Amino acid sequence: MRLTTARVAVAAAGLALVAHSAAHILPRQHSLEEQPSPYQSLQQRDPDAVPDARHAAKAAIDAMNTAFYSQAAGRWADTWWVSAIALQSMLDYMHKTNSCDYMDRARHTIELQKAPVPGREEGGGNFRADSTDDTGWWALAMISMFDLTKDHSYLNISKLDEAYIYKYWTKSPCAGGVYQDIREETYKNAIANELYIFLAAALHNRIPGDKAYLKKAEHAWEWFKKSGMVNIHHRINDGLVSRADGTCVNNGQPVWSYNQGVILGALTELYRATKNKGYLASARKIADGALAKSSPLVRKDGILADPCPGSCNGDMQAFKGIFARNLGVLDSAVGGHPYQSFLQKNAKSAYSKSRDAAKNLYDVH
Repeated sequence: MRLTTARVAVAAAGLALVAHSAAHILPRQHSLEEQPSPYQSLQQRDPDAVPDARHAAKAAIDAMNTAFYSQAAGRWADTWWVSAIALQSMLDYMHKTNSCDYMDRARHTIELQKAPVPGREEGGGNFRADSTDDTGWWALAMISMFDLTKDHSYLNISKLDEAYIYKYWTKSPCAGGVYQDIREETYKNAIANELYIFLAAALHNRIPGDKAYLKKAEHAWEWFKKSGMVNIHHRINDGLVSRADGTCVNNGQPVWSYNQGVILGALTELYRATKNKGYLASARKIADGALAKSSPLVRKDGILADPCPGSCNGDMQAFKGIFARNLGVLDSAVGGHPYQSFLQKNAKSAYSKSRDAAKNLYDVH
């Protein structure tokens, strides 16, 4: 099997579906004041879920690392941002199981990848790349490293990344928003801005007495929800197209699952910061829009899908895992676990139908 971005993306996505199949499979997300709960037996909590979810998640991580990780390069496969997703999967596992199983690999990855990005040396390293979304993925992983280690050096990297991304917020076109493409400055899209909202809110929640990051996060969300990217079905298209007068409209491009997912995590962070349930209500509208019967993101059998059947490239194959992760975060924050059954169904399907039992790798599902 050739080492490709597609394969590591699928492995990471399969891991996410298994590890985040429901709030009751692994310990729930906790507030900053709470300590992670020890792992409880899956069979004690949900006898119908993926058999031994902790073991399945660890087996998927181990397989991903064995098949796709280069110790010399300090990364997985050949697409930089997907390595941030793979790293995040390991960090999530350690957080949810209260373990340090992959801490050495995580530190090694960060140490090598924080060097100046080839072709973007002017960014100065610390994950400041030539696209704001790539920087955002790594910055959020640094937030997770801080949560696990309480080492402020990781939080400081996230601060540098936030400042770097915010440099590309402009009032025109579109009356605001972050550019995704740093060099060209032609595209204001959903994922770059969702990641920015998430990052700014997460920084606020980890810096006592902060007001500046929260103000930025709230302002960015107010802009986002009025930007036109959220369509009448409460689903988020890929981005905006600017007109001659500087105004912008929805570009009508696909409603990718990760664009529906990241904003769920961002809005949950804003809720944790403010206790304003309006953020959770907004998140639920988007989640429900993504999972509606009319949605292009759910097959007739109830399995999550992106609008590229049979032709999803390596990046696209990572999208569903990102959605699953953030839907799990939202599910843990709202009462009644409204998305638990959907996540469990998808986890069981991925585990039973898309897993190579001999290698514990997941194919496109």
